[in-house]
Amino acid sequence: MREEISKVTASIVLYNTDVEELQRVTRNLFDSYPSLILYLIDNSPTNTLEKLSENKNIIYIHNPSNPGFGAAHNIAIEKALLKKSEFHFVVNPDIYFNHDVITPMINYMKENKEIGMMMPQVLNEDGTVQNLPKLLPSPYSVLMRKIKKPIGIYKKFIENYELRFVKKDLIYNAPILSGCFTVLNMKVIQELGAYDDKFFMYFEDWDLSRRIHKKYKTIYFPKVSVYHGYHSGANRSGRLFKIFVNSAVIYFNKWGWFFDRERNYINKITVNQFIWKKK
Repeated sequence: MREEISKVTASIVLYNTDVEELQRVTRNLFDSYPSLILYLIDNSPTNTLEKLSENKNIIYIHNPSNPGFGAAHNIAIEKALLKKSEFHFVVNPDIYFNHDVITPMINYMKENKEIGMMMPQVLNEDGTVQNLPKLLPSPYSVLMRKIKKPIGIYKKFIENYELRFVKKDLIYNAPILSGCFTVLNMKVIQELGAYDDKFFMYFEDWDLSRRIHKKYKTIYFPKVSVYHGYHSGANRSGRLFKIFVNSAVIYFNKWGWFFDRERNYINKITVNQFIWKKK
C-alpha cells in the first residue's frame, strides 16, 4: 500500500477559500493517506492561506495572476508528472469524505488499465446523489439545464442527459465527468494533455473528459462516495454567468455546435451500454 500511495498526488485550487473548509478536506486526505503529495495552487490576491501548508507533504504555490481553474491545476499536474506520479486527484476545496475513497479508486484503475479518468459518487450534504455524469452536451442541453421549461419536456430530457435512469450503484463509462473530485491516469495525461488553458472556469472538465473518452474509459465509480457543497455560482452571479457563457462558446467552437456527428455517436453508444446490461 505504501508503494501505491507514494505514486499518488492531488491538487486543490484556492481563491479566497474558506479556511475551515480547506482544513477539513486536507485533514480528510492526510488522516488516511499521510504519504500523499498535495499541491495547493492559490489564485488568491494574497498568500494568507500559505499558513495551512505546514505539513511537509503539502506544496503551496501562490499564483495571484489567477489564470483559472484548469490552468492552475495544470501547474500541479506538471509538477506531479516530474515526480513520476501514477495517479493524480483533482479535488475541490468544498469536498469532504468519511471513509477511504482513494485506495478503492486506485485499485480499480490499476486492475483496469484502459481507464483514463474516474470519479466517485458525489453526494449533497443531505446524502442525496448529485447527478454529475452526463452525455456529451449540445447547445440545446446547456440551455435546457438553465431554463428547465417546459417542465414536461425538461423532465424527459434531464432523465436521459444526466443518466438519471441508471441504477445508482452501477459502475459505467460516461463521456462527461465532473471535475469536483476526479482521479487522472497520469500516463494518459502525458499522452493526451491536461486541461485546456483557454477555459478560465466551467467546461474545462467536460473538455478533458471528452478528449480522454475518445481513447480511454472515463468511469463513474459509485462504490465509494464523497460530499460536495454544490453552489452553482453561475446561476446567482452575473459575472460568473458571463464566464460560463464564454466557456460554452469556447467549448462549442472547439467541438461543434449543432452538427457534431461524434457527439451523436458517443451519446448513442453510452445509452446503449445500459440496454446491453439489461439483456
